[in-house]
Amino acid sequence: MEAGLARERRLMTESQIRARGVRDPKVLAAMAKVPRHVFVPEGLRRQAYADEPLPIGEGQTISQPFIVAYMTEALGLKGGEKVLEVGTGSGYQTAVLAEIAGSVWTIEVVAALAARARAVLEGLGYENVHYRIGNGSAGWPDEAPFDAVMVTAAAARIPGVLEDQLAVGGRMVVPVGTDAQELLLVRKGPAGIVRESLLAVRFVPLV
Repeated sequence: MEAGLARERRLMTESQIRARGVRDPKVLAAMAKVPRHVFVPEGLRRQAYADEPLPIGEGQTISQPFIVAYMTEALGLKGGEKVLEVGTGSGYQTAVLAEIAGSVWTIEVVAALAARARAVLEGLGYENVHYRIGNGSAGWPDEAPFDAVMVTAAAARIPGVLEDQLAVGGRMVVPVGTDAQELLLVRKGPAGIVRESLLAVRFVPLV
């Protein structure tokens, strides 16, 4: 069973992710390692490695694998960084980040999702993840600055407070928009903020 799932992960990584342009070896290794099937409801586990988002309850979804990989690569993590994740959701993106970063500080507003994700992540042995239940759009000011910020739900506009919590040299990836959404990469340099549009996306709204 586990060997078969590992093969599915490798196939997912090659056919859905590397084939579509993701090249960062750290990201590819994390995607091939993290068991996506344990982050989805049991009845959907046969679909866990398909190229699609899946419902996880509470009106939320787990993003398709390509988007998880693409957003992670866009952060440009080298290893050892302090990362803020806004929207723990299923915990899958959290695990991918935790494979690369030094520490992940993740916030989820829906308590039931937060508890389930934490149980799965702790069951998998992740010790570099810190958890908070609350409004992620306010960030985690007492732990700022962060080397990278990952926002996993669509904001109507870029939350300025999250830009404020980026370290100089840091990056943030955030979906922005209501009906039409785009994935933005925010870079914070010594001279200020630079924002770049990456691609059109569809995310659940940031709540």
